[in-house]
Order: sequence, then C-alpha cells, then structure tokens
Amino acid sequence: MNNRCNENFSSFPSFNCEFSLGNKLIDIFPNCFSFHTLNKKNNHNIKSHLWYLNNITIQALSDSLSVVVVMDTSIKNQITTLISHIHSHNNPVIKTIHHVINVISTEARLFAIRYGINQATYLPNANQIFVITDSIHAAKRIFNSLLHLYQIQSTSISYKLRKFFKKDDNNFIEFWNCPSNQKWYLYNIIDKETKKFSLLSIFLHKSSWDFNRENKYDNILNSWKMVFQASDNKERYFIELLDDDCQDCWQWT
Repeated sequence: MNNRCNENFSSFPSFNCEFSLGNKLIDIFPNCFSFHTLNKKNNHNIKSHLWYLNNITIQALSDSLSVVVVMDTSIKNQITTLISHIHSHNNPVIKTIHHVINVISTEARLFAIRYGINQATYLPNANQIFVITDSIHAAKRIFNSLLHLYQIQSTSISYKLRKFFKKDDNNFIEFWNCPSNQKWYLYNIIDKETKKFSLLSIFLHKSSWDFNRENKYDNILNSWKMVFQASDNKERYFIELLDDDCQDCWQWT
C-alpha cells in the first residue's frame, strides 16, 4: 500500500502560485511593508506610539502621497460589523460599513483590511499607505503563506499589494497597532460607531442556514397537508405530525 498520503502536516499546502517559495511578498518586496506593535506595559512606548500616529495623520492630510486607513470590527448576535475610514489629502473621509453573519473574526478583520487597501490603492498618486487597526495579528497573516484557512482573503490582498509595489519602487505600506483602550481620537471614533451600532436579526435564535432549512421543511409539510386534505384516503388513516416543540401540527382520521 502506498502511504504517501498518510502523513501529518502542520498546515495545508499553498494552492496559489503566489505563495510558492521565492514568489511570496516577503521574498520579492521585503522592504515595502512593516508592522508597528505597541508595548502596553511601557508608558513611554505608548506615548511615543500615539505621537507617531498623530504625525502620520498630519502627514496624510498635508501630503497627497499618503493615505491613512483606520478600521475596527465588532461582533454582536453573530453579526460582525466592519467600519473603515480612509483619510487622504484634500479629500473627504471615505466611510464604509459592512455586516457579515457567521464568520470567523480573523477572516472578518482580513476582509476589512482588504477593503481598506483596495480603496487606498485606487486613490491617484498615493504611494504611502498606513493601516491603523487593533488587529495587527490578522494583518500579519497576509504574509504567512502557511495559513490555508485565510488564503482567500490573503491572496486577494497579496494581489493588490503586488500591483501597488510594482507601480513604484518607493511605494510601501505600514501596519500600526492601536488598541481600543488607548482611545486614540481617530480610532476611538470608529470604535464607538461599531459598538453602538445594533443590527438586529429577524431570527435571533437561528442562523440564516437553519432558518432557510426550516422554512424549506415547512413548505414541504404544508404541501403534504394540502395533498392529504384532498386525498380519498383521508378518513381511512391516522396521521399525526409534530413540530419542533413536540406539539401536534395536525391529524386526520
């Protein structure tokens, strides 16, 4: 017996050629992106970090080459709300909001980053993108080719970044961590919006799949009911059907 498939792997293999060895973003454009995390235990580090965020914002408002993307996500009742604000020189703030149901939080955050990068790269003359988020760990997954679960999002982001980096050798993107508890003013605006926004599902106790499935079964039962009511065998047989709560739906004798 050939046991070549009976092995344990730490992750799925990369299916997209852009994740092959030597063809990854980290191989081709190692100096075009960077991550800036925050040490919450060091007060001096926090003040310095927020000072840099303020300078980045001032630069984006005064320089047509810079774009600042600020984003946040919130999950309530299985509904994920994603909000992003894009700040650029002499342009009104681009505000977007998305709602997603039953999705992994990391994938939702990657989608928010993906959308923000798409919007930023569409702006003319932009060659410096600053992504400010509390999900710096999700952003790092863009450049990790071993995470098969998120390759749909990371592949799309990778494709956009490749085009952006190839467009100009000076183009770059920076990811800045900004936890909500620091209440940095631009991030704090979005954080409040995501938390106060309440989108109520019509069927709070069901997922959309469960509801669609039950609705399908209800239609089938109603169809059977009509058939039985018109059947010549209605008075010859005893039929009892129960609903989810074990209550009689109907019976014929």
